[in-house]
Amino acid sequence: MLGLIAACEGPLDYDLRGQIGAFSTSNAAQNATTGRPQADDRGLITYPNYQVAVARRGDTVADIATRIGMPVDEVARFNGVQAGDRLRPGEVLALPRRAPEQVISGSAANPGSVDIEQLAGSAIEGAATTSPNPGSVTTTQLQPAPSRIEKPEVQDGPEPVRHRVARGETAYTVSRLYQVPVKALAEWNGLGSDFAIREGQYLLIPLKDKSAPALASPVAASAVTVPGQGTTTPTPPSSTRPLPQETVAAAAEAQALPDIEVPQPSRSSQAAMSYPVQGKIIRTYSKGKNDGIDIAANAGAPVQAARSGTVAAITADSNKVPIIVIRHDDKLLTVYANVDNIAIKKGDRVKRGQTIATLRSGDDAYVHFEVRDGFDSVDPLPYLQ
Repeated sequence: MLGLIAACEGPLDYDLRGQIGAFSTSNAAQNATTGRPQADDRGLITYPNYQVAVARRGDTVADIATRIGMPVDEVARFNGVQAGDRLRPGEVLALPRRAPEQVISGSAANPGSVDIEQLAGSAIEGAATTSPNPGSVTTTQLQPAPSRIEKPEVQDGPEPVRHRVARGETAYTVSRLYQVPVKALAEWNGLGSDFAIREGQYLLIPLKDKSAPALASPVAASAVTVPGQGTTTPTPPSSTRPLPQETVAAAAEAQALPDIEVPQPSRSSQAAMSYPVQGKIIRTYSKGKNDGIDIAANAGAPVQAARSGTVAAITADSNKVPIIVIRHDDKLLTVYANVDNIAIKKGDRVKRGQTIATLRSGDDAYVHFEVRDGFDSVDPLPYLQ
């Protein structure tokens, strides 16, 4: 078995799609991604919450920073590279903040400006040496100033996840984490043929192709009916003819009823998931704006696993705020951000309701909770109710 796994050229199909009999859904599942959007004239791809810059042939980090109007050291430090490092065509650099919306190409001292003093001096010298009539001034037609670059166009639709590479991660482990083909991951980020990535690098996670065929469902849709359909409720007799009056004997009325103690109903919640923290929802789900819900509670309150599963990743965002990702048996992912005191590690098997972290201290104590179907965010509330 180990020899068979070692002989595989691509990443292991760990959920065995396409390995049972002759039926295979692996192609549809692993290749259903869209292409990366085209960059604008400066090489920028703009999303609602961040921007990335795409390298051109022969570009260095300094070339990109100069073209988009940002400090070279700031861009290099944010991506864990040196200013003089040469990049592959199509390679992506994450930006620590928005690039200036208007950049004019021109002199190094003041890009896009016209040096009036230099032009005036040249015109006077030319008039003194070449003018046929002493004292006259010849006119020189100046080239029009370069036009300003238009405001970057923000991409429509869902925003890709921006993953920061942790120590020990490879392109294959990242592709398996988000269930995307490693080839698509390489094309979106301009990786080389060896798929090499570096610690601290930001990777764009390819978006799912909405037009791709859906995976086959084990239960036919026609087999599921809405409760109450398929049967006819009989008409009660009392609706057409009143019931006869009944008389009860006095002895029967006086008969003592048995004293039966009915226990309180007790059953576990039927919701697919439990709330990760007991508190108040302060921000609801909005596709493309807030890909989850924010639940506020007391600082230090326990954050619990919403469902049993395996810890797929423990990482952090650009502000060093911890993020926990748990994978569940039905291929759902739950994400817990803005937490502290993490009590689990990657690869651990956790149970529903198990404490995995606590809320961060301070006035802004809340957990950002997401539910993802593959790499698409969905509204968590239907799973919690």
